Amino acid sequence: MSARRGRSSAAGGRIVRFLGPALLLWACTGTAAQPDRLLAAVDHLVYATPDLQRGVDRVEKLLGVRATAGGQHPGRGTRNALLSFGPTSYLEIIGPDPEQPTPALPRPFGIDGLREPRLVAWAAKATALEQLAADAVRGGVTLGEVIAGSRRRTDGVLLTWRYTDPRTVVADGLVPFFIDWGRTPHPAASAAPGATLVALRAEHPDAQRVHNALNRVGVELPVRQGPRAALIATIEGPRGRVELR
Repeated sequence: MSARRGRSSAAGGRIVRFLGPALLLWACTGTAAQPDRLLAAVDHLVYATPDLQRGVDRVEKLLGVRATAGGQHPGRGTRNALLSFGPTSYLEIIGPDPEQPTPALPRPFGIDGLREPRLVAWAAKATALEQLAADAVRGGVTLGEVIAGSRRRTDGVLLTWRYTDPRTVVADGLVPFFIDWGRTPHPAASAAPGATLVALRAEHPDAQRVHNALNRVGVELPVRQGPRAALIATIEGPRGRVELR
């Protein structure tokens, strides 16, 4: 199952902390302000699907919000649709683009091997990406190479960004890749409104290993023991609160 409806619960203890030259987010205990401090660092969540229309339909059925068409990723063989969580945070639904030829390299986020849509990765807001990546290597974690990306919105506006290449997957996608939109309009500003990201957590068979990797890149995220790697987002929409994984 990639999603389920449920009631949220406030877990005690420290939830998340980002430390480093590029990113700072305060640690906190189970307080009412906790979600704001945690989720402020989330740029976007990546919901990958073997068929984009199928992914968009599934999210609409769960949340009651239909994602806005995003655009093509030239050369990568993918396109996306977006659902805003706020001014600078969103859900990206990404799948194969039938209008592009099969790319030379496998599509990102394991799309070519998917049978069902699922939450596969997340991006954290950051700047000074080269320094962040170098610090991570010194800590024993190799993030993706810092590269540039671009796509054109359906209205013709060109979006550009720099990020640590998400093709380099760390801890089964539970360690985020980092992204800097620079001066380009943030995609969330033109995405479909109506949903709110309430919480983000992870599960993994080797939770301690994942916890260590997160710490080495300056990120703390709730990770619990689980039967398989899973990124779990609690999202509020017109149809109630849903867990997407």
